[in-house]
Amino acid sequence: MRWRTFHRKVSLKNGEMPHNSPAPTDERIITRGESKDMGLRVLLVEDDAVLADGLLRALQTQDMTVTQVADGLAADRALQEPGTEVAVLDIGLPGIDGFEVVRRLRARGAATPVLLLTARDAVEDRVRGLETGADDYLVKPFATAELVARIRALARRHAPPSTTIALAGLNLDRATRRARVAGNPIDLSVREWGVLEYLLQHAGRVVSKQQIIEAILPWGEDVTQNAVEVYVSRLRLKLDGSGVAIRTIRGFGYLLEAAE
Repeated sequence: MRWRTFHRKVSLKNGEMPHNSPAPTDERIITRGESKDMGLRVLLVEDDAVLADGLLRALQTQDMTVTQVADGLAADRALQEPGTEVAVLDIGLPGIDGFEVVRRLRARGAATPVLLLTARDAVEDRVRGLETGADDYLVKPFATAELVARIRALARRHAPPSTTIALAGLNLDRATRRARVAGNPIDLSVREWGVLEYLLQHAGRVVSKQQIIEAILPWGEDVTQNAVEVYVSRLRLKLDGSGVAIRTIRGFGYLLEAAE
């Protein structure tokens, strides 16, 4: 695989990144890689122009939106702005080093995951980086496939829990308490919401009327099994066109599933 650089070419074998490419003599800050679809947003901090160019291209091929800077102070400023989902950070940087960038990031209380890149393979350096607040560590030279896998793993571990549950054309946003059918909002009473949320959380499984009652009791007064039947009947009408069906399983309860 060949990476085209600003002034020359370097050949990389088996996806490996160079170990000690010469650093640029000027202090550059380069921001590129913005894409319309806005994939996973990565801040790449690397002062070696050859390595940075190769990494940027490799990450872009993995549908990542990459912003690249070339020194520690620029990285510190970039990390004060919202949006970065994972920071890939070299340790040996102009201005302030990677350790200081991480220290400042954590001092601000930011939880942005950080992957350190370095030619230093001493245990002391790895321990220092992790204790400063980095989440992972990769020693040069490395395979780009491993870097991509580690970035994605960090993003998964730090992703906020989803507030949305959905099936077919039905979507419930538990944060805003809004329900949509085929993209269109529908109005639900508090108890209808409770019944539907419980059924959707247990989609594909039979739940009894008593289980539903126990799930929605926190919403207010006691609920009878007859009342559950009324709520389910109303929900069936409101879910028309959603591609979701609430089926009665006689003697057992209800089953919410994708309609055939």
